[in-house]
Amino acid sequence: MNADDARDLWQPEPGWLNTASYGLPPTPAYEAVLAAQRDWRVGHTGWEGWGAETDRARAEFAALVGVPAADVATGANVSSLLAPVGASLPPGTRVVVPEVEFTSNLFPWMVHESRGVEVVTVPLAKLAASIDERTDVVAYSLVQSSDGTVADDDEILAAARAHDAMVVVDGTQAVGWLPVDASRYDVLAVGGYKWLMNPRGTGYAYLAPEVRERFVPVAAGWYAGKDVHASYYGPPLRLSDDARRFDTSPAWFAWVGATPALSIVRSIGVETIHAHNVALANRFLTAMGRPTSNSAIVTVDSPGAEAALNAAGIRAAVRAGRVRASFHIYSTEADVDSAVAALLG
Repeated sequence: MNADDARDLWQPEPGWLNTASYGLPPTPAYEAVLAAQRDWRVGHTGWEGWGAETDRARAEFAALVGVPAADVATGANVSSLLAPVGASLPPGTRVVVPEVEFTSNLFPWMVHESRGVEVVTVPLAKLAASIDERTDVVAYSLVQSSDGTVADDDEILAAARAHDAMVVVDGTQAVGWLPVDASRYDVLAVGGYKWLMNPRGTGYAYLAPEVRERFVPVAAGWYAGKDVHASYYGPPLRLSDDARRFDTSPAWFAWVGATPALSIVRSIGVETIHAHNVALANRFLTAMGRPTSNSAIVTVDSPGAEAALNAAGIRAAVRAGRVRASFHIYSTEADVDSAVAALLG
């Protein structure tokens, strides 16, 4: 499926340049959620079919990032998926994190400082150089939420592996537009509601088999059971043997919308999405007189930006006069040109 044909699957109002905040659902995903909610309203069906969508989405996500589905846990968001990792760090663990890291990949480590976990923040550009023999965990985002900077993955991974440090990555702002091989990392956690265009309330975590035995499934419940339908009541503890032991009970309707959205991302192809998104981002940067980048998320300084964009009906993130624009498969050249015209007056 090419990018032009794919855009027929979305119906955005012109001017949506804020996928870094949330992605827009393709029509099949949106309609699947509506159908499930209509059934819910009248009690037309049991919940089991909705629940089964979690495993379908797990399989789609696993295929997207190149790992077995058995190594993927599902949950509601990145911080809760990382909680078992943080809870399992022994006192004295040293975690190195970029200083402007989104807090879903920072607070899960900092909450354990009181019991002796040390969290050190450094500039992203110095992250690899800051990894040494004292480093136990390196945690960072593949793409920074604040400005779209793409991490120098090869350099960071080489330094981490040289010092036997566990690598924990937040791929929320990357997976869906940037080709990602999850097997490169020990842990890759991804919120589904941005570039994967899932409903909010979906999250995925690749947990490498060689490290996940260290983690305690602190949120274990019936859905983490080896057989979820035989795990409703009473002992003994009978958790799944694979990454599903870290699952939390799914919000049904979110997962109903996840599977078709992921299927469409795979059908289009991340390479196609990547080329489309980065081309639009660079069209925007060039028109604004800025150097091009390698990211689908870009930032520019533009005084009065919020009022100018609002007047033109352009929805992008604006913080302290700095515009963060993000481009996805449903974005168009017309969206870019309208944003540029608004900002340049």
